[in-house]
Amino acid sequence: MPNEPNPLSDRIHIEQLEISARIGVPEKERATPQRLTVSISFWPYYEQPDMADHIDNTVNYSIVAEETKNFVRDQSTNLIETLADRLATHLLKTFRIQKITVELRKFPLEDAKHVSVTVTRTASVP
Repeated sequence: MPNEPNPLSDRIHIEQLEISARIGVPEKERATPQRLTVSISFWPYYEQPDMADHIDNTVNYSIVAEETKNFVRDQSTNLIETLADRLATHLLKTFRIQKITVELRKFPLEDAKHVSVTVTRTASVP
């Protein structure tokens, strides 16, 4: 119907959440946790158009941030691409989210501000 809101129009964004994780190709790089930042945009499923100002009617970004920190800390991967994909998939399965974009940054190069990867994933079933 033309008057219905776009289901992907409401986005929640978390910018540069700081996390430490073991990540990298060389074993020396994975030997100690290193600083990462994660930015997450997600589009919640809304079961009703009016949220009535109740947190239970949306996805609580504080819980998403905490779940992100816990998930990333428990991982040990070679590639930031792998970690970003696993995180996006995990959050889609854990929360009422229909679409998610995850940008993961790490800081391994002295002459670059950061290295990052961005993945976008969509839930297959609401």
